[in-house]
Parts: sequence; structure tokens; C-alpha cells
Amino acid sequence: MFIPSLPRTAAAIALSASFIATAGAGLFGAGTAHAAAPMVKTSAPAYYRMMLGDFEITVLSDGTNALPVEKLLTNTTAAETTKQLAKSYLKSPLETSFNGFLINTGSKLILVDTGAGSFFGPTLGNLAANLKAAGYQPEQVDEVYITHMHSDHIGGLLAGDKAAFPNAIVRAQKNESDYWLSQANMDKAADGGKGGFKNAMAALNPYVSAGKFKPFEGNTELVPGIKAIAGHGHTAGHSEYVVESKGEKLVLWGDLIHVAAVQFEHPEVTISFDSDSKTAAAERKQAFADAAKAGYLVAGAHLAFPALGHLRAEGKGYIWVPVNYAPVR
Repeated sequence: MFIPSLPRTAAAIALSASFIATAGAGLFGAGTAHAAAPMVKTSAPAYYRMMLGDFEITVLSDGTNALPVEKLLTNTTAAETTKQLAKSYLKSPLETSFNGFLINTGSKLILVDTGAGSFFGPTLGNLAANLKAAGYQPEQVDEVYITHMHSDHIGGLLAGDKAAFPNAIVRAQKNESDYWLSQANMDKAADGGKGGFKNAMAALNPYVSAGKFKPFEGNTELVPGIKAIAGHGHTAGHSEYVVESKGEKLVLWGDLIHVAAVQFEHPEVTISFDSDSKTAAAERKQAFADAAKAGYLVAGAHLAFPALGHLRAEGKGYIWVPVNYAPVR
């Protein structure tokens, strides 16, 4: 603002003071006091979209849950886990992402994992809402691919006691469904482990009853551009999904990794959720080596949202390089 120079007379000084007071009142209000704005403490719907060749990929957040990872990681110590977390300015309990992945091939709409639904607490179960916020409806989903049948990956199959995706075919490795949908296996499980079987049976039952659950065996192409590959160890039938379009590749790891701040640098570290920790560690080491060598895009169910990135080898471990944000064009 330009204020013209005036002779320094008493009248001029008075005029200047009046002008400044008037301007100040116009700009800031005349003596009005404002209370501080209340904190909102909510986030926007959590989805992230990118193109992979001709395929549209949308990462859907189911929410986060704080996990006591120093008590859960194995083949290491609590002290070492705490030290590794601190290197990334993190601590336990660690806020851990739970993610699903929506793939629009142009002819099929496919969801990989469905989140926890109502099987966990109030911080999870947001995948369906975020799918809608991302511009889709559950009725539009043609197929649902399950990496494995732990409750936080299948709970979203349900809306109440009905199928959340009424028009979808649900697919998973046959040895995975044979294990979790077995009454005999549930009967043999310890009391603390029976809940996982009950949840799997409840989540899959509407689809099984409707003839819409179709398990597959081995490494197989499910639709053009999407292949299931075995990644056993975390569970007996844990699967990864390879998505390819126009020379671009994305591998959806499922629960191959849980704690990025620890396991990228130390792939040998396992977690108590693994059914076969030795096999899980071997699968992880091979997957990390392949991703770093070939340079393709990877994603994980429990990597920090939006969970997409590349790996770079460094020493005996790896560095996680998250995707650079870019709008879809």
C-alpha cells in the first residue's frame, strides 16, 4: 500500500494516524476478538490412484492399527526392533496401515483383499467407504482375489451377514481355503486360534452358498494381465498377485512384509503371525531380490499407505523408495 508523503505538521500526523486506524479497521476488524478455530481431527477419504499401462490401480485404505511390533517380530530381539524403528523416527506401538488394491483392467473390476470389515476395532473397516469415495460401488466389483484368509484381509467380504460384493466371484489358493474352511482344523486349533477359522467361514459362506467362491491351484493367470503366484510361509496358501499391462509390472505382496522399518534392512526378521517363519523369510528374501534386480513396482498390505514403491539393494538389505506423487492423467 502506497501512502503519500506529507509535511510533518500536527495536522498531517493526525491525518496519517486516522488513515492507518481506518485501514486497520477495514483489514482486521474494529476491535473484534476471534476465538481459535476448533481442531477438526479427521482426514479425507484415503485412496490413491495411478495408471499401470492401460490398467487403473486404486489403493484403498482400510485404516490403521497400532501394533506392539517389538513383541510380534521374531528372529530378532525387542531391543533391536526398537533400535531399528528409531532409525526411521518411529516407535512401538507402530501405527500400521491395512490396504486393499482395486484394479480396473478396462473389462474387469478386481479387488485384491477386502480389509478387516467388522472383525477388528473401530480404526479399521473403512475399505468399503473409501471404495465408494474413489468413485466405485461394491456392486461393480467383478472379482475379489484374496492373498490369504487372515481376518484383516477377508472381513470386508461381509456387509452385516450378507455378501458385500454381491456380483463378485471370490478367488483364493485352494490349499488356503482347504485349511481355513475346515471344521476339523478348527476343532484341532487352540482356543485362542479358533476365531480365525470362524471368521473365515463367516466371510466366505455367502459366496460359497451362492456358488461364487472359486479357488485356484498353483501359479495361474486369473484374467488377462493378472497372475497369482504362490508366496507360502505366512500361511499355507498365501498368494501374491502380479499385474502387468503394456510392459509395466506391479507385484502385490500381501503379507510378505509387515514392518518396513525393520524388514527391508533385515529380511530375515519374521513375525509371530507366520505359520512357517523359515519359509516366509525365504520367500521374502527372494521377492526382495527379484524386485530390486528387475525394478518393477511393488505394494504391500501393511506398508504405509499408499504402499507403492520400488526396492534398491544396499548391503545385505534394501532401501524402500516410495512412488512419487502424481495425478492421474
